[in-house]
Amino acid sequence: MKGNQTWVTEFILVGFPLRADMEFLLFGILSTFYIFSLLANGMIFGLILFDSRLHSPMYFFLSHLAVLDISYASNNVPKMLANLVNQKRTISFAPCIIQVFLYLALAATECLILVVMSYDRYVAICHPLHYTVIMSWRVCTVLAIISWSCGFILAIVHATLLQRLPFCGPQEVNHLFCEILSVLKLACADTWLNQVVILAASVFVLVGPLFLMLISYTCILWTILKIQSRDGRRKAFSTCSSHLCVVGLFFGIAMLVYMVPDSKQREEQEKMLSLFHSLFNPMLNPVIYSLRNAQVKDAFYRALQKKRAK
Repeated sequence: MKGNQTWVTEFILVGFPLRADMEFLLFGILSTFYIFSLLANGMIFGLILFDSRLHSPMYFFLSHLAVLDISYASNNVPKMLANLVNQKRTISFAPCIIQVFLYLALAATECLILVVMSYDRYVAICHPLHYTVIMSWRVCTVLAIISWSCGFILAIVHATLLQRLPFCGPQEVNHLFCEILSVLKLACADTWLNQVVILAASVFVLVGPLFLMLISYTCILWTILKIQSRDGRRKAFSTCSSHLCVVGLFFGIAMLVYMVPDSKQREEQEKMLSLFHSLFNPMLNPVIYSLRNAQVKDAFYRALQKKRAK
C-alpha cells in the first residue's frame, strides 16, 4: 500500500462479450483447433526427428518452427479456453507477467527463425554449389541459438519494464490473455519507456527481418526467372512458396497489432487478430508445409508404411 492506493494482485481477462451458449460453441471449436495444432506440429517435429531424409538445414529450422508453434499456442490458448467455461476469469499478477514474457519471447524468436529460413532458401537457390559449406550444421546451430537468445532477451527487457510499473486499478484487461499493450493501459504510471521499447523491438523483429526477407526473395525470384528449365523453375518456386505463405500471415498480423496506431474501435479487431496469431497461425503452418511439400508428405507415407509393417 501507498497512501490510500491498493496495488492490484490479479487481473480480469474480459475476452469476447458473448452469450453462454456461444461461449460453449466457441470452446468446442477452439479446443478442436488447438488439439489439431498440437498434433500437426508434433507430427512435423516427429517426422523431421526420425526420418533421416529430412535431416537438412531447411527441415532443421522447420522443426524449430514446429516447437515454437506448439509453445506459442500452449502459452495462451489453455487459459483462453478455461475462461470460456468459467465465470471467474481472473489471472494473478505473476502468471500474467509470465504469460506476457513467453508470448513476446516465442513471437520474437519465431520472427527471427523465419528470417533464417528465408536466408537458407536464398543460399539454396542463389548459391547451390556452396550450400553445404555456407549452411553447415555448425552455422545452422549458431543461427538457431542466436534466434532463441535474442527473442528471450527482448522478452526479459519487456517483462522487467512491465513488472516495475504500479497497477492500482482498474483490473479489467480488455483482451483474451495478458497481452502487453492491453496490460499497459491499466498502469497507474507513465508508460512512455515501455512504449518506446515496444516500438524499437517491433522495428528489430518485424520491420528489419521483413526487409531482409524481401531482399532475399527478390534475389531468389531473379534467380528463378533465369532458370531455363520449366520444371526447374517450378521446383525452385515450390520450395519457397510455403515459406512465403507463413511469413505473410505471421508478419502481416503482427504488424497490424503492434505497429498500427491504437484506437477504441480497433480493440475487438485486435482480439480477433491475436486469436488468429495465437491459434490459427500455429495450426495453419504445418498444413501449409505438409500440403505444399512433397518431401514431408513422402516422409509421412513412409512412417505409415513402417507402422503397418510392424
